[in-house]
Amino acid sequence: MAVSFKHLAGVLGHCGGREVFLGFAPASFLKSVSFADVLDEESGKGYQRRFSEEHSLEFRKYIQRHGATTIPLTFNLRPVKAKHWRLKREKDGRATLSIDERGGPILAQVDCQHRLGYLNEVSVSLAFMTFIGLSVREETEIFNIINSKAKGLSSSLLDFHASQLVADLGTVKPEIYIALKMNDASESPWHGRLDLGGKRTVGTRRYASLRTMQKAVRRFLRESRILGTHSADEAFHVIQDFWTAVTKVLSKEWNDPRRHFLTKGIGVYSLMSVAGDLYVEGVKRSAKIGVDYFTRVLSDFISDIDWSSRGDLQGFGGAGGADQALSLIRERRKRHRLKAVGNGR
Repeated sequence: MAVSFKHLAGVLGHCGGREVFLGFAPASFLKSVSFADVLDEESGKGYQRRFSEEHSLEFRKYIQRHGATTIPLTFNLRPVKAKHWRLKREKDGRATLSIDERGGPILAQVDCQHRLGYLNEVSVSLAFMTFIGLSVREETEIFNIINSKAKGLSSSLLDFHASQLVADLGTVKPEIYIALKMNDASESPWHGRLDLGGKRTVGTRRYASLRTMQKAVRRFLRESRILGTHSADEAFHVIQDFWTAVTKVLSKEWNDPRRHFLTKGIGVYSLMSVAGDLYVEGVKRSAKIGVDYFTRVLSDFISDIDWSSRGDLQGFGGAGGADQALSLIRERRKRHRLKAVGNGR
């Protein structure tokens, strides 16, 4: 393949503790030589959020207006692409970045995916900053720092990144560790059904987000205090067994998530607290905690709740709504137990 380098004049300096190249180039050129490494939820590769056409089209309209501007686009020149880029340094800080236009996408889009998305043929000049030679892991860390407070960014995507950057996740962030295992384990009812914030796998139903499951797991850990005596892996198996039992007892509701609250936030949160209740009770009675145990106990009362979108939980929302739902479930269970005692059971 013939080499055709485009030379961009700029300056070298440091942004915090990282060396960067600052320059200017037409938007269409930057679009043609860059790429967004979007998270592929099936393989776990990549780290960017999924592409938003609406967001990108809004920026396209804006940047072509008179007086429009934006902060510098942020890229990285990955070492693996080194044969397609060159950096000539001068003693006074000036530099020239040369990019092989025929080498395919060279610049990794760290923070500019939606600004560049629809600028293929827009020639407006844009300022850009590129890190030099960061690894994909380092890119991900910087992306997280830039976007951890960004409005509209998927919190599940940030949670997924955190899971990739922490060495002993089960100890440091057990709620994320368990939530991810619920999505990854082939035996889990939630296998492949959590939205991680990246590319959605075609044909796969997403029931809830990773952040929802993470918060729900935290409720279970708080209610059960299981980590005081057991590992995060053992806690995961208890939670997996509980949800397997839920799918058996409430199979209709589980298989029709759009019209039921079972897999929505208030359902997942409240049920995980119920799981904590049942775990504590089972331990006190020296019961064998597993799918059979949860199935037996849940079958006594959980169907008394109308989980449909127009049922008992209608109007509940957020963490407060989850607590209301939990109170309702606990009350129904208490009522059932009193009735059972009255009938001599």
